[in-house]
Amino acid sequence: MLPQYDYMKTTVTSVSEINVDIGISKNNLEKIIGLLNHDLADEYILLTKTKKYHWNVVDPRFNDLHKFLDEQYELLSVAVDDVAERARSLGGKSRATLKEFIESSQIREDPGAYPDGDSMLGNLLKDHETIIKTLRKHIEECQELEDEGTANFLTDKMEVHEKMAWMLRSFLHTK
Repeated sequence: MLPQYDYMKTTVTSVSEINVDIGISKNNLEKIIGLLNHDLADEYILLTKTKKYHWNVVDPRFNDLHKFLDEQYELLSVAVDDVAERARSLGGKSRATLKEFIESSQIREDPGAYPDGDSMLGNLLKDHETIIKTLRKHIEECQELEDEGTANFLTDKMEVHEKMAWMLRSFLHTK
């Protein structure tokens, strides 16, 4: 069971002064923007952890892992930008500071830790699975808030994480 987070408490998610008239109430837009900002924080912390592991991997499979982690980082970089822009397209603001990301993400950093290659992959796999579970919940919430567009957007993000998790599992299974 995932811990419950107050997605609205750690950032201003109010809809902009410009009227966003897309068939979703202002109240629902604010809730959706809060969900997106939570997802953005998770994506950003995972992005940072992936780059840390890319830089610091020590393993007999160094070359393969180094390239693989860089590819995963690039996919996450796109996801971060997409989620931030989705929140903006709905009239909200996107979190944009490390403090906000750390305070509102359920993904945890591991400062000072430099695990072996398999532990790195296992940590990243666990984080992707956490994000997948959260995205499933947020998809349902967006549907309840009458925003099929964001539900579809999050479904696409979930599928990217499912593929990344599969690749991580494949690396872990090859030993």
